[in-house]
Amino acid sequence: MTHRNAHAPAPARIGDPLSEIDTPALIVDLDAFERNIARMAAKVSAMRASGGNASLQLRPHAKTHKSPDIAARQIAAGAIGVCVQKVAEAEALVDGGVADVLVSNEVVGRSKLARLAALARRARLSVCVDHPDNVRALSAAMVEAGASIDVLVEIDVGAGRCGVPPGEPAAALAQQVASSPGLRFAGLQAYHGSAQHLRSVAERQQAIAGAVGKAASTRAMIEALGIAVPKITGAGTGTFELEGASGVYSELQAGSYIFLDADYARNQAASGSTFAEFEHSLFILATVMSRPVAGRAVCDVGHKASSSDSGYPTVPDIEGAAYVGASDEHGVIRLDQPGVALAIGDKIRLIPGHCDPTVNLHDWFVGVRAGRVESLWPVSGRGPGF
Repeated sequence: MTHRNAHAPAPARIGDPLSEIDTPALIVDLDAFERNIARMAAKVSAMRASGGNASLQLRPHAKTHKSPDIAARQIAAGAIGVCVQKVAEAEALVDGGVADVLVSNEVVGRSKLARLAALARRARLSVCVDHPDNVRALSAAMVEAGASIDVLVEIDVGAGRCGVPPGEPAAALAQQVASSPGLRFAGLQAYHGSAQHLRSVAERQQAIAGAVGKAASTRAMIEALGIAVPKITGAGTGTFELEGASGVYSELQAGSYIFLDADYARNQAASGSTFAEFEHSLFILATVMSRPVAGRAVCDVGHKASSSDSGYPTVPDIEGAAYVGASDEHGVIRLDQPGVALAIGDKIRLIPGHCDPTVNLHDWFVGVRAGRVESLWPVSGRGPGF
């Protein structure tokens, strides 16, 4: 599969200075980005060495970046593979050379299942289920394609989204998977998504303690049926240290750590924890297009360039500046300090509120080091996620 937006021109050329990047553009501070990758690899290695779980692995979530180029760098640093949420993302990552992909979501519909089965013939693929009907349809698609796939039973550990209830319902579904042709029962998906953005350390600890208990008791119930549970996978950037230390989880799915968006930065950090160690590395480069009055600037980053589901972007480099309003093509920036030297045509950096959907609005990552463009990576898996 080629890049879905291959017709879209890159906003810069290798070697261009920051001032020559066309905007709106998604830029990556390569030094901070590389430090984030190295820090996560070191943290997972330290958790393995601590004796809590010698088999603990990192499987970062590629819905954050949708980029084979970034996935390759994570795998080179020790990740076992990646997660995605959609078949289209899986296709883009496998086409880009990633050999081990977990679709950490349910895949429903004949055409999607056929594509998943075709992909399972080309790469090590895993997928989640939470309903008997989906298990039957998935098995039929694999048999028809002459393929097989690892299957995780997703349990609801507190997020109230997808997932069969823990305990007996999950065990019954695991039995069905284990006896279905073309399917290999591979363990449990136990991701507590809503816990990732609980602001206090205590709230996150409480939420994950509940998730760990549900995952452990469900594993025991399945094993009592004589079915091995090879792994329990889950966790995110907000809580991965808790799942990693539990001795129950064997894979960690943190993804946003590579970029650290503005919303994650609002989480309270314990001494030496996630939010004190990862750095902002993803920015939206904007151009000032209007200075209508002294206390206001308007830039070219609006809803089409930055997701606002987790709040507006922040303005890190201008003291007292706040992004306060957006329309399709415009972002309004309030300037609280008098005499700010900000002119029409100036370039400014914004930190997106939520990195995943913001990345999905762009065709390219522009990698910058020492003020110049060093790399251009297509956002190969972007789009609505069919």
